[in-house]
Amino acid sequence: MSDQHVEAAYLQAQFLGGEGKEKFAHSPYVPYDPIVDHYEWAHGGYPFLVPWEYTGWRDEQLSWKHTCYLHGGLNPSPTVKVTGKDALKCLADLCVNGFSNFEVSSGKHAIMCNEDGQVIADGVLLRTGEEEFITYWLAPWLTYAIEKGGYDVVVEDITAQTCLFQIAGPNSLEALERATGESLRDIKFMRLREATIGGHPVRIVRMGMGGTLSYEIHGQLSHSREIYAAIFVAGEPLGMRKLGIRTYMMNHTENGFPQAFYHFAYPWTEDAGFVDYLSKLPVATGREQRFRGSYGRDPKLHYRTPIELGWSRMVKFDHDFVGRAALEREVAEPRRKMVTLAWNPEDILDIHRSQYESGEPYAPIEEPNRFTFTDGFNTIWADQVLGDDGELIGITSGRCYSFYYREMISLCSIDVAHAELGREVTVLWGDPGSRQKKVRATVSRFPFLDAPRNQEIDVQQLAPAQPTG
Repeated sequence: MSDQHVEAAYLQAQFLGGEGKEKFAHSPYVPYDPIVDHYEWAHGGYPFLVPWEYTGWRDEQLSWKHTCYLHGGLNPSPTVKVTGKDALKCLADLCVNGFSNFEVSSGKHAIMCNEDGQVIADGVLLRTGEEEFITYWLAPWLTYAIEKGGYDVVVEDITAQTCLFQIAGPNSLEALERATGESLRDIKFMRLREATIGGHPVRIVRMGMGGTLSYEIHGQLSHSREIYAAIFVAGEPLGMRKLGIRTYMMNHTENGFPQAFYHFAYPWTEDAGFVDYLSKLPVATGREQRFRGSYGRDPKLHYRTPIELGWSRMVKFDHDFVGRAALEREVAEPRRKMVTLAWNPEDILDIHRSQYESGEPYAPIEEPNRFTFTDGFNTIWADQVLGDDGELIGITSGRCYSFYYREMISLCSIDVAHAELGREVTVLWGDPGSRQKKVRATVSRFPFLDAPRNQEIDVQQLAPAQPTG
């Protein structure tokens, strides 16, 4: 991102505030909603605010189970276009994914690693032409790696030109069909095509973080608010909820999508050249990162491989890529795998009870989750997972309360020998040096979502959604 990108987004922000009130810069991507009183700064150092919650995290969390949600809090997403005769070769060299059947108008969850096989960037990769690709969240590592590799490609940062919205839940398809005025049932999982919403051209991709049926809508920043408003007008009769940034982070745990800067860390600081590269960018992502919880402060403890994150199926050894040798060794003898932990309610209540007793309380657990910037910095909360004899057997992070399942859950990278369903383990809750609580937890299904997943749903068989009361 350039300084011009930050400035462009700021100039398009909505400056709000009535008489006697200081004006503030509201996100230029979503319309102002007068019911919202709580805001959070946009990620990446962008100087405007995004809605924290709209109708409350419980109501919003239920939306991807019962109706659907509309989310605009990921804007601005780092968006980079890569074109040229070396574009496909470049991406294949850098990504663990297979590219033998990567058709135009399709997408991938692209994963890049360092030589140690640790995930160093991941995001969405779309093939929009024979020699044209659009990436989301792969920069800035992608642009750095391309510069180092000397590939014959053209790299264009189009972040300041684009917008991105997510829709997820059983009524998401019906809402989008109402918004576009056409059937979208020809769009298969991880496929895309063009449409029109609110009179503006958009790209619709069948994918998303909700786990259930979900889509992304990509358009131009200049049309952003109109696109968002048109989608909500179409979806509101179907029970659509606006999703705040707070609730969004919860679906990554509930639906089994480990998220960088929340569940694990990228090993960016291990590359001196990249640290220097980052220092010249106006965005703050990756520069300031803190760690809380019993697992420790050393960043190296929080790096993960695709195997540990549950992404083994996306690693293809049919081509050379950065980190291949390390991942081949790990696949041959995997040490850990990803599971969900369901936390014991009695132990959670004991943590609550300590807040009302004399002496040092346990670290509070009243929030439904620990949002990454709750402490003013990009903070990853991660705790030790212990076995029967108190030995360290895993790391757990992304703790959240699922109102739908009435469970406190977290994702856990756990030693394979302890990964069987139903096994009871112990989470050591709290920072070193503080009063810590041993919380019983049960190894549970991953992902925790028990509804049909997006890729499993035959949209041709879906009945029209019914309007809600």
